[in-house]
Amino acid sequence: MSRLFGPQHRALQDEFQSRQLADRIELVAARTEMDDLTKAFIESRDMFFLSTLDHGGRPTVSYKGGDPGLVRVIDPTTVVFPNYDGNGMYYSMGNLNMNPEIGMLFIAFDKPNRLRLQGRAELVRSGPLLEMFNEADLAVRVSISEIWTNCPRYVHRYEKVKSSRYVPRDGVETPLCGWKRIDEIQDVLRPAETAAVEKEGQITAEDWMERVIKGDESA
Repeated sequence: MSRLFGPQHRALQDEFQSRQLADRIELVAARTEMDDLTKAFIESRDMFFLSTLDHGGRPTVSYKGGDPGLVRVIDPTTVVFPNYDGNGMYYSMGNLNMNPEIGMLFIAFDKPNRLRLQGRAELVRSGPLLEMFNEADLAVRVSISEIWTNCPRYVHRYEKVKSSRYVPRDGVETPLCGWKRIDEIQDVLRPAETAAVEKEGQITAEDWMERVIKGDESA
């Protein structure tokens, strides 16, 4: 009995004569617990991609970035990561709060490597797990159901240029997100954000988009 594959996968595996290969990969690569090598790789990453399902069953993928250690390994079957200030939609967080089944994809681009994790997520609103992350409004505890390393064959080689200045860090004041200075949204900001805009000044949506196109750090 396969933990990963259902009839929809088997149909394609049989069509392309890869069922035995798929079974062997599941046998040797798919695990339910992390070893030391996997733990080290996950905790060395400063970003990952998060997959969730919305209220209509539609999949969505979100980029999550921070400093190395963004995702912490609590034990061989559990990881935790923060939810930092965003656009106020709480789209991924709302999705996993309704449907806890999630996917996480970790990639190293300098020395191509990638790792997939499937699990069940739980929002954490207080306590030691949340306190692990500076300025996080929520933490997400994930109980691992499956984890496996993917072939890095199609991962392009990139080098990191610079860390985002918006990542919350101890002893450093986190800058106001640039788009929150746009004049058209001032009436829906929270009080602390309004106060920050008063210090830095408003911009137009066109100004902000121009900064994005140019790669300006203030965007």
